[in-house]
Formats: sequence, structure tokens, C-alpha cells
Amino acid sequence: MAGILLGLVAILGGAVAKGSSLSALWNLAAFLIVVIGTLGATLVQTRTPVFLHAFRIVSWVFLPPRLDPPSMIRRIVEWSNLSRREGLLGLEDQSDSETDPFVRKGLQLLVDGTEPLTLRQILEADLDNRESFDMQGARVFESMGIYSPTLGIIGAVMGLMAVMQNLGDPSKLGHGIAAAFVATIYGVGLANLLFLPVSNKLKGIVQARSNYQTMLLEGLISIAEGENPRHIENKLNGFVQG
Repeated sequence: MAGILLGLVAILGGAVAKGSSLSALWNLAAFLIVVIGTLGATLVQTRTPVFLHAFRIVSWVFLPPRLDPPSMIRRIVEWSNLSRREGLLGLEDQSDSETDPFVRKGLQLLVDGTEPLTLRQILEADLDNRESFDMQGARVFESMGIYSPTLGIIGAVMGLMAVMQNLGDPSKLGHGIAAAFVATIYGVGLANLLFLPVSNKLKGIVQARSNYQTMLLEGLISIAEGENPRHIENKLNGFVQG
């Protein structure tokens, strides 16, 4: 949020410092060409479920999923100690009270006595599918960042075409040319201040979440294999970034 506000201050403050008025930066036609055109172009190349998913996860830019690897490692070690005392069936209550679907599924597979190799295959398939879908959502904004500058140029050319039709009236030329280039500002500004940064931020969040779930997966498999809780803790600490 701070980055977006700083970018807006830079653009709006720079416009005023250059002697332009803020009203000069608003043009409905340019907005429609760039924003609606960018959405349309992105929809052409993107499956509807992916497009909708992109706007569901965009809130992660401001409120990313809460990931606490040290806390999860402590929980995994507790599950390991519990399974060594009471057997894997002792994890059933933990599974029932878990709110995270991925964790709940992994614990339920442990309780069901799933072989470690089968457990890995099932959870890795879930993890890979989720990561792929989330990454596709993040790339929607990357595509918008690619298309919006081009739509901005199209809007500028269309504005200049309108100016050329009024060459007989010099009083309209200055305003018309200025309005024509507003579309370029919209296209380049949205790409570099919003769409591309949002895409890169989402990619980083998706990767961090995937690493977190990979750590969890390795912990659950270690429990299934009956590893020593201390060894599990040491192994999983390797996933924690400093």
C-alpha cells in the first residue's frame, strides 16, 4: 500500500510541479481505452477461472497469508512425539481440529496409515496443483502490465487522430494533444506502478507459501517414517530463512 501511495504522489506531485493541473490527468476516453482494453486483451488469453482467481488473491498484496515456520515446526515436533507415544491414531483429534485444509488432509492420511511414498505423492500433487493455479493468477497481472502500455499508445494515436480533424480550430489543438497523451500516461503508469509490481509480489507470496507447505509435507512424511523428533526438527529448520 505504501508503495502505491508513494507512486501516486510521485506522479501527481510531478504533474503539479511541471505546471499541469490534476484535472488534466483525467480523461474518460483514455481510461476506457486503456483499462477496459487491457482487461479485454487479458481475458482473451486467460481462462475465466484463472482470471477470477487472480482478483481473489490480489488481496494478498496487502494481507498475505500468515506463515509462521518456527511455530509450525514446533507443532510438527509435538505431533511426532504424540505419534511415538500413542501411535498415529493419536493424531486423529489434531486432524479434526485443524482449520488448514492441506494440514488436515496430511494428518488424516497419517491417521489412515498411508505409506510414506503414497503420502508424498498425494500431498505433492495437491501442492503442485495449488502452486500452479496461484502462479497463473499472478501472471494475469503480468499480462495486464504487458498490454496496458500498448493500449496507452493506441489511445494516444486515436486522440491525435481526433486532433487532426480539428486543425482548422487552433484553440483546440493544445488541449487535444494534451488529452491524447493522457492515455499513454495511464498505460505506462498502470503497468509500472500497479500491474507488474502486483504480479511480482504475488509470485513471491505464492513461492513462500509453497516452500512453507513443502516443509510441512517433509515433516508429515518424517512422522510417517517414524523418525526421531529431534532429527525432524533439525531437518525442518533448514527451511527457515534468516
